[in-house]
Amino acid sequence: MTDTNIARRSLTLLGLGDMGTALARTWLAAGHSLTVWNRTAAKAEALAGTGALVASSPAEAVAANDLVVLCLLDDASIDSALEGTGLDGKGLVNLTTGTPGEGRARAAWAEARGARFVDAGIMATPAMIGAPETGGYVLYSGSRALFDTHRAVLEVPAPARFVGEDPGHAALHDVALLSGMYGMFAGISHAFALIEGEDIAPKDLAPLLSEWLGAMGFFVGNAAERLTSGDFTTGVVSNLAMQVAATGTLLRTASEQGVSTELIDPYFELMRRRLAADRAEHAHEDTAGAITLLRR
Repeated sequence: MTDTNIARRSLTLLGLGDMGTALARTWLAAGHSLTVWNRTAAKAEALAGTGALVASSPAEAVAANDLVVLCLLDDASIDSALEGTGLDGKGLVNLTTGTPGEGRARAAWAEARGARFVDAGIMATPAMIGAPETGGYVLYSGSRALFDTHRAVLEVPAPARFVGEDPGHAALHDVALLSGMYGMFAGISHAFALIEGEDIAPKDLAPLLSEWLGAMGFFVGNAAERLTSGDFTTGVVSNLAMQVAATGTLLRTASEQGVSTELIDPYFELMRRRLAADRAEHAHEDTAGAITLLRR
């Protein structure tokens, strides 16, 4: 496929919230022919001046192109928007945030209507769309054939990463990554709360905290290897028994500083449970063994 052919590709986008609008503007700026629809028509009309073709209904928008991108509020919004539309032969790419189960169910729903389906998870904010240097990207899973056919167009807003033909895997990766992010945010929030009221400026702690979190990044790969092998003891440099004992200092410090421990208590409790289950077996483990307790 040449650059000229890519530039002439056309697609439909349903949904023009902050993310949808950012996607639309990026495709239009790259010279793609874009048909748009939004429940609030004014948002669609605002893009007409930049070259978008505005459809009066979802059915009209879907009929305009073989590639239909969804960026709506939630999974229920997809049912509402696509009710009565002709999907036979269409390629649906769902950028609407959802769960793995919703992705799998939507894939079956699309296939029953004669459409190919790819689900996605956007690992970027609207400001990162069209700005690859910011590090954002989009996860895709589902029909490999559909993804490969339209990859060049899909990569215009942000780099694409295909994570498997199970249509639930894009959402699963998305939520896993976001869960790690929020867990990190919890620790960062606790750290800044500890120094509040002290003669320590947040801006002075910030570079130390950032550097330390970067140094601790090895835990990601280490945990993956241990969970794969089932070996939580080889090469451990800071064992579970020692770390559980050390949590007492962290909790007492929080008490002295008048800071709630609600953000760190759950993880400390998980480590204590792992150790208490069989101290002789687990004392010399890495803390990654505690992950196994989370499965219900």
